[in-house]
Amino acid sequence: MKERGRMEQLWAHEKYRVMFHSQKHYNEIREVLKGAASYETVEELIMEAIKVSPTKGSMMNAIDHMWGYFRNYSDEDEKAEYRRLKEHLLEGEVEAEALLYFLAALSKKYDERYLLNSSILESYI
Repeated sequence: MKERGRMEQLWAHEKYRVMFHSQKHYNEIREVLKGAASYETVEELIMEAIKVSPTKGSMMNAIDHMWGYFRNYSDEDEKAEYRRLKEHLLEGEVEAEALLYFLAALSKKYDERYLLNSSILESYI
């Protein structure tokens, strides 16, 4: 596989984990990928990003983006559960892991390949 293809595959695998930790790094990597970056550069930026402690805002941003895959075809119970978990996360009553586990379960149920192949959900599948 050519280097560009390897970079795109790496980015697809790590994109939501980066977003979960740092929107700044997410935006930076997207810009770098528009140019002639090396695989090593992208990999270094990803590793740098995941060292950043996630904020409630960065976590919710990534989780909301992943929820977008299910918004249109999840059933009413799933939508209610998402809203409930999100509210509890925002109030500090549950950890982000509860929402990641929920999204992993939906990914399996609806066979959402892109999310199933995402590093952020690996430990929940």
